Amino acid sequence: MLKNKVIVVLGCNGLIGKSFVETILKNNGKVLMSDINKKKDFSFLSKYSKKNYSFYKANITNQSNLNSLFKICIKQYSKIDAVVNCAYPKSKKWGTRIENLDPQFLKQDLNNQLGGTIILAKIAIKYFRKQKFGNFINISSIQGVSTPKFDHYKGTSMTSPVEYSAIKSGIISITKYLAKYCRRENIRFNCICPGGIKNKQPSIFLRKYREDCGSKGMLDSEDLNGTLIYLLSDYSKYTTGQNIIVDDGWSL
Repeated sequence: MLKNKVIVVLGCNGLIGKSFVETILKNNGKVLMSDINKKKDFSFLSKYSKKNYSFYKANITNQSNLNSLFKICIKQYSKIDAVVNCAYPKSKKWGTRIENLDPQFLKQDLNNQLGGTIILAKIAIKYFRKQKFGNFINISSIQGVSTPKFDHYKGTSMTSPVEYSAIKSGIISITKYLAKYCRRENIRFNCICPGGIKNKQPSIFLRKYREDCGSKGMLDSEDLNGTLIYLLSDYSKYTTGQNIIVDDGWSL
């Protein structure tokens, strides 16, 4: 499906990013992984040829880092077919309730996640225009299309922070804006909008969440891989400006 395609994955250390890296390689793509932190456990890479993957540490909000990342990709693979933005930089006060929001950390989170998405797209567009094609995929969330179901959080220490909803809805809007901005340039922008990803949430939350879904409830990161492959492949070459929801019916 992805033979000879070169994909840059930002935020490769996260649950979704890591899963995306593996599925790209499984489908015969080449991948340049990037994250603000050093590469974590990627033992599965031993199954693939080293010429098909590499890692470069980069900060999504740092234009110099991103320029270097793209230059390295061009030097190594001669092109960039697609960029997948899974980056999720969080401040040390991320996830507090609105009553306890600190403006300093709110500003930091909005800048890093929304601002970083815009800066990354800016750099990507520059390189896409040089090669006369490109494909950019953002990751949003069901919280970007629907308000949180606050009753799911009762009896837990969890919350759904207001800035998360603002950021994820903003990412959808940015995606649509850029798709229209770059139309007729052979540059596509799309978004994947996942439901909740299972990651050691308490059983009471999982049970309540499952009640509002179709069959599974919380997803595994691998459940997004089919949508990713579709958007990276030539099967979606006329798909742009779309937000594809994968949530087992949570948002219905």
